[in-house]
Amino acid sequence: MRRTASPLSLVLLGLGAFLLVLAPMLAWYVEPRAKRTPIDVDQITVFKGTGSYFDTGKVKTVQDQNLTVTRQVRGDVADSEKSGRAIWDVSTSIDPDKTLPAADPHDSLQWSLERWVTDRKTNKPVHCCGEKPYFEGEAYLKFPFGVEKRTYLWWDATLGATVPLSYQGKKKIQGYEGLRFTGTVKATKTGTRQVPGRLVGLKRSQVMAEEWYANHGIELVADQRTGRIIFAAIGPRKTLRAPGGKKDVTVLLDSKRIAFNKKTQQSQVDLADDDSSRLKLVGETLPLVTVVLGGALAILGGVLVARGRENDSNGSGRDGEGPDSMGPHSDTSPNSLQPTTM
Repeated sequence: MRRTASPLSLVLLGLGAFLLVLAPMLAWYVEPRAKRTPIDVDQITVFKGTGSYFDTGKVKTVQDQNLTVTRQVRGDVADSEKSGRAIWDVSTSIDPDKTLPAADPHDSLQWSLERWVTDRKTNKPVHCCGEKPYFEGEAYLKFPFGVEKRTYLWWDATLGATVPLSYQGKKKIQGYEGLRFTGTVKATKTGTRQVPGRLVGLKRSQVMAEEWYANHGIELVADQRTGRIIFAAIGPRKTLRAPGGKKDVTVLLDSKRIAFNKKTQQSQVDLADDDSSRLKLVGETLPLVTVVLGGALAILGGVLVARGRENDSNGSGRDGEGPDSMGPHSDTSPNSLQPTTM
């Protein structure tokens, strides 16, 4: 007796097999390709704090002033697509209240323009495509995907070098949990600047004063899955010293702490939550659902195929009937042997 599978059982079996194949593809192929630094970024982050700065109008350092750091990051989509790298142009300005809002960044207390180029997968700096300045390290505007609980080398643009940031546990920002990293920068000479001698305690008209930089404390909180920085705080100190001097003479900028304002924190958290949810969906949720559903459908389809149904199209049997009453072995069959009388 021959059995045939119903169309439904074959569909279920095929769909189950497809989902079982799809699950590892989502986890091992699709998700890794989704972990790419975006190139179409255009966002502004704002730091707020108080401190001291050198007022050129008053020719002296003024104390206890509100300070605002505004950073705008724009992705150069055309150059990024051409090079295959993530190319971000970064504008950073520092302002006291009197220069806000700055119609021109050149009116700010300090202003800088950088071009950050990274490998879209590893987040490591790539030295091409008009990179300025020369970057190093593992993190700057973001951490790599899949942030680990270890020390990272963070690029400090003012220092012009990397700073080790050590892992300090987890911290919630606006109710969203991230990994916290901290570090400091000891006073370091970063260059020279021509200034009036009296600014560094010398009776000369002009001198090449030494510029020194330190950071009271750096704190970054990063989303573990995406590497997005959801909170940042810095404590910059920039000073002038006489050539060969051992002590700071003029303070150009000094703040114990300038940090993301509430609006920036919430914006960064929302972006991190959205990006992280998408990666989790592709890398964890969908593969798990497809494995469970695919396995169930494959088992159900297999059971139905195994049970099948009798194929009656060739007349090999009819339900509820025994052997043919007129068959060759029947007592009434004309072909059966009959007793004879001689």
